[in-house]
Amino acid sequence: MRASRSALLRVVAHDDVLIIDERAVMTGRGAWLHPTQECMEAALRRRAFARALRVSEPLDTQTIEKRLNGYGNKVNGSK
Repeated sequence: MRASRSALLRVVAHDDVLIIDERAVMTGRGAWLHPTQECMEAALRRRAFARALRVSEPLDTQTIEKRLNGYGNKVNGSK
């Protein structure tokens, strides 16, 4: 499914942790994700983050999963 950039979350890998890039300005490779639990599950099942971000280590996805489950709407220093 395609969506406008404003409807997606940008995520980046930092020290093997997948974090949300709220303002889409963090350096490095990023991946775009629909802000739904279903999209997150599909991306994990397909190993899409590892491919898109070109990492070989497993990524910690807790921050994003908490956000998608409704916990902590403001994460990673967002305003």
